[in-house]
Order: sequence, then structure tokens, then C-alpha cells
Amino acid sequence: MNAQELVEKHKLLECIQCGMCTGSCPVARKANLNVRRYMREVSASGKVSIHPRDELWSCTTCATCGIRCPKELVPYDFLIDIRSLVVEKGQIAPTLRDALEEVFKNGNPWGRIRGKRSEWAEGLNIKHASQGVGILYFVGCTPAYDPRVQEVARSLVRCFEKAGIDFGTLGNEENCCGNEVYGMGEKGLFEFLVEENTKVLNKYNVKQVVTSCPHSYHSFKNRYGQTSFEVLHHTQLFADAIDNGKIAFSRKLNKTVIYHDPCFLGKQNGVYSEPRRILESIPGVKLVEFDRSKERSLCCEGGGGRMWVDIPGERLGETRVRDAAEAGAEVVATACPFCLLTFEDAVKTTGLEGKIQVMDIAELLSQTI
Repeated sequence: MNAQELVEKHKLLECIQCGMCTGSCPVARKANLNVRRYMREVSASGKVSIHPRDELWSCTTCATCGIRCPKELVPYDFLIDIRSLVVEKGQIAPTLRDALEEVFKNGNPWGRIRGKRSEWAEGLNIKHASQGVGILYFVGCTPAYDPRVQEVARSLVRCFEKAGIDFGTLGNEENCCGNEVYGMGEKGLFEFLVEENTKVLNKYNVKQVVTSCPHSYHSFKNRYGQTSFEVLHHTQLFADAIDNGKIAFSRKLNKTVIYHDPCFLGKQNGVYSEPRRILESIPGVKLVEFDRSKERSLCCEGGGGRMWVDIPGERLGETRVRDAAEAGAEVVATACPFCLLTFEDAVKTTGLEGKIQVMDIAELLSQTI
């Protein structure tokens, strides 16, 4: 893609250089990321210059710039296209390159073999999609392989069972959804994943997909194009189950809980009320809010491939858990595996261990039903 194509695709000549995108970007100061300047350079010079690696790869694709833009441009999509040019030239960090290669070879970016994808489910009575199920639980790479996030997957299974939901998984046939692959700019690999995943979902006549990962939810809903299945995030499914009396509570939590809006669930897809409805329904929960919540939520810094590249400086997750502690929260609840991991790391690095817990909403629900 040349400079003129970038100008036309992203409507760069409509940019009024107000700086709202850079001013609202959560990592702009930390990484010296000035997306306004970057867009102006391309439209004014007719050339594409590649900025330093920390600057280009600091973007988390959180969508804040797009939400704030008065001209309704999408600056982070422009940066993804710049990344695509860099990927084509092979000028990326080894950690990013390795993650992309692992997705192609083993269907996940974590360097784990495909044959171990369903090990998290050992001892659980979970049907395979080939047996015919009402809902396909698309587990996702991180819940399938990360030991901490596997607990979330197991909690979801318990919630499905308690709600009487007929569900199954793809087992070891499951593949990476491709959302972070797209965010890294490897669009050829992403299109390959779309084709492969669509093929297997159609093979088993899947009509409804539920995922615990907002990144998978976003990818299926907004990046896959026309599909034969509906996709839901688990908070949407369980909020409706509670409203319809399919889930009953048997225990109190008695905790002060603060909810963090994941960018790919909130800013990217407008899912704000369902997670809060679940938390407010749990007996004993006192729900408090961050000052920066909903469309103003502060990114955890895990999206856009940032789980595989480190940018120097204090992490946004550390700011977030300190804010949670100041708000009097005992539990930071979220609904995204990347948020869960980045916040748990932040709890350790800020010295808040033993003072605050980080949990997925599915774990809180599982403990109280």
C-alpha cells in the first residue's frame, strides 16, 4: 500500500489536525506516539516513513483515538496499515515475529503445541461440537494455554452447567481467532485464519458462538465479514441468563468490587451494561466505579500485539490497580484474559499483593451460584 492509497483509505485529508487523537492516546507520552503528526506526514509528503519501533508498536488499538476524533476518522487503523508495511519488510521485533510464526504453525501465539489446546478441560465433561450443541464455547488461545486464565475457562464451564446451557467446544481443532494477528498488521495470516475458522464452524453447523475473550468477540463480530453464526461475549449471555431466572445465587461475596471495562468489549463494541448487571446481581457485592470508566476507561496495555512487545516506562496496568486501591476496592473485576494478566502483574509490581485481587466476572459468578 503506497502513501496515496493510505491517504484515500483513511481519509487523511479530512484530518483537521486538532490533536484529539494524540491527546487522548493512553500511551502517547510514554512512547512519544504522535499519531496526528504521523497522519499529517503521510498526507503532506506523499511518502510513508517508518517511525522508531517503540513508537509504532506502542499502539494498543484500544480505539480511544477513533472515539474522540471529531471527524470520525480511525487513526489506529491507519497505524495497523503502517505495521502491515513493516511486517512485509520483516522489520519487527523477534518476539512479535515468533508470535506470528507460532500462530501459523500451532494456531496460537504462545508457543504451545496444538495437541495440548484442550488440556485445560481434563476431568470436565465437555461435548465436542461434532456431537451437536446449542452453543459453541470458543475458548481462545490465552484461556486454553495460560495456567491462570485456564481457571476462567473452567469457571465458565461451571456457569454454563448451572444455567442449563447446552454447549461444547472445538477441542484441539480450535484455532487462533486472529484478532491480535490483525492488530500486528499481518493481514495475510489473518485472512488465512478467517478461512480456516469459518470452514470448521460451518462444518459443525455452529449457529451461536460464546467467547470469554473480547478480542475474539470483536474479531468474529467485526473482522470476519458475513458469517453464519451469532457471537456473544460471556457477560452478555450470563446477564440474560440472570434476568431470565436461569441462574440462581447460593452464596454471598461480601466484597467491594470495581469493574474495569476492557477496550475491545467497551470502546470497540459498546458492551457496558451487561457486566455491571451481573456484578450488581451477585449478593453481597458493593460495586464501585473507576473515575475513568466506560468509554473513558484506561487501557490495560495488552491489545494490538502488546502482549508480545515491551515498551519502557510505567505500565498503565500499574496506574489502574493503584486507582482501584484508592477507590477502596478489594477486587478488580474484568472480562478479558489480557486485562486479567496485565493487572495481576501490576498488583505484584506495585506491592499490592494481599490487598487487592484480580478476577474475571465468570470466576465471581462461579463462586456464588
